[in-house]
Amino acid sequence: MTQLTGRSLSKIDRSDVGYLALLQFHSRLARKDPTIWGREAVAEATVRLNWIDLPESSRDLLPQLDALCAKHRDKLRVVLCGMGGASLGPEVIAQTYKRELFVLDSTDPNYLAHALAGDLATTIVVVSSKSGATIETASQRAFFESAFLDAGLVPQDHIVIVSDPGSPLDTHSRANGFSVINADPHVGGRFSVLSAFGLVPAALIGVDVSVLLDNASATKSAFLEDPSIVVDMAYAIVHISGQYMSYCDDGSEMPGLSDWAEQLIAESTGKNQRGRLPIVIESPVNHGPFSIAYSGDADLVISADLASQFIIWEWVTALVGAAMAIDPFNQPNVTEAKEATSSLLSAWEGVLPQFSPDARDADVEIFGEGSDLESALNLLIESIPRDGYLAVMAYLDRRDDVKIRQIRALLAEKSQRPVTFGWGPRFLHSTGQFHKGGQQNGAFLQITGEVKRDFAIPGQIFGFKTLLAAQALGDGLALASRKYPLLRLNLINRSVGIDALLTALKSL
Repeated sequence: MTQLTGRSLSKIDRSDVGYLALLQFHSRLARKDPTIWGREAVAEATVRLNWIDLPESSRDLLPQLDALCAKHRDKLRVVLCGMGGASLGPEVIAQTYKRELFVLDSTDPNYLAHALAGDLATTIVVVSSKSGATIETASQRAFFESAFLDAGLVPQDHIVIVSDPGSPLDTHSRANGFSVINADPHVGGRFSVLSAFGLVPAALIGVDVSVLLDNASATKSAFLEDPSIVVDMAYAIVHISGQYMSYCDDGSEMPGLSDWAEQLIAESTGKNQRGRLPIVIESPVNHGPFSIAYSGDADLVISADLASQFIIWEWVTALVGAAMAIDPFNQPNVTEAKEATSSLLSAWEGVLPQFSPDARDADVEIFGEGSDLESALNLLIESIPRDGYLAVMAYLDRRDDVKIRQIRALLAEKSQRPVTFGWGPRFLHSTGQFHKGGQQNGAFLQITGEVKRDFAIPGQIFGFKTLLAAQALGDGLALASRKYPLLRLNLINRSVGIDALLTALKSL
């Protein structure tokens, strides 16, 4: 049963013109009206609204999913290659249902090495991309195809493709004998969790996807009949929360839901120098930004099963976009980051340049102001605008380097400002849009690190180490062009450097 509680409900004025407007937007959204986000959004919205039908239309996938699972019943390990909406949804499904799924949403060679740690003979790799042109996923697909060949295995027996019908990836994969399941092309990536992008990996790890669809469909029917929950949520986010909202899934039994919601909200609303920035926090706090949770006490608490959370948050996000006159379906600054990466890779001609730091503190190179770690961090904190936030972007291994996550809470404590944390390059498909398209009041900390062993990318003149560097530095150039405060710390020894960084922060 879906229930909405929280401290903010008493502040909702259902006679307010803003609330009445949201009710109108809700009715029009139910009719799939593409005009509710403004004239400029009509073309995009016209071909992006089939997510509304997914709880019912995705049932057509069930026979294909049954056949796919039967074909690969001998596979013991599932690796998912995907970015943004193609990976965050499946990851929270796996974690909620306590199933094993290795999500490869990084180009860090250290993290990539974990994907090779299992027995390739019993591994199935799902390559998920709407077009196949996403550089991370294209590189991972080529890498695994080569790895299976090197192991004496037939790649077509171990790789499943999820893509839009008629995409370059779809056409190439079918021509070369790979199993392909098509997704609905009229669904955008971050709204695609109940499409083939979410359901294929979920089915392969043993989740009953028909239950997910049943739950989402029942919940959608309920809020179409009584829209109070979704309209109340949208009103609170638009008219009560302000720029920042903390999300916490602690105690909800749905670990990772906040990360999925972070991408949905940040990438959908962070445009035209306005939007809502989710701050994913580790545990509940009694102070700070407008708080959202899925259990317990917060300004807004939405209690529901996982699939219901999916369809509710997608609906609410669309309503928030309408109320703020923002197109929730485009992501212009994600494209900007991709172009910056491509420009550097072209300029480097396959060879990663040597970079000279402005200073060095033991195992940490400092690119920016400050003669040592403490002074560099102090100067960065002082540079955060009065109404602004700090974004930490860690281009590291989110398994072995997970300790770096502690930096978010430390920086929030020291700065008394909202602080977000994102793993690079996956945040480029999430909060990366907000960084450049949302309110222009951010300060940015990039953390990069040396790699133990590089891996070649078949068909390219550069390897993953060079690709990762181009993604970090390309995004850095995009941020620097806006005159945002920016500090990059490069860890020569990752483990030692992380400890030194945390120690320096604690001593501030």
